[in-house]
Amino acid sequence: MTLFEKIIARQIPADIVYEDEFTLAFRDIHPQAPVHVLVVPKKALTQLDRAEEGDADLLGRCLLSANRVAALEGLTDFRLVINNGAGAGQSVFHLHLHVLGGRQLAWPPG
Repeated sequence: MTLFEKIIARQIPADIVYEDEFTLAFRDIHPQAPVHVLVVPKKALTQLDRAEEGDADLLGRCLLSANRVAALEGLTDFRLVINNGAGAGQSVFHLHLHVLGGRQLAWPPG
């Protein structure tokens, strides 16, 4: 069971900012911006490249949840990041979207 699955199951505490039937969103414990919230699907899916056609609705729901989180956090400008694989910086192998904002974000990200 991944760290995120334990958070979803409420076995590990988290600062939850949004939840619906399909997703859970909580503050990152190592924020990279004033607002840094992770949106995770409640269905276990290790990473984006493992998604299948049947996951299309869930992926859309993740994006909508990220948008709701941004609104709840008062963000009109924000960045969404999905890391796919260890080489891209993914450290927890449960798909998650980073909602980042609250300051000017540089490009390219690095």
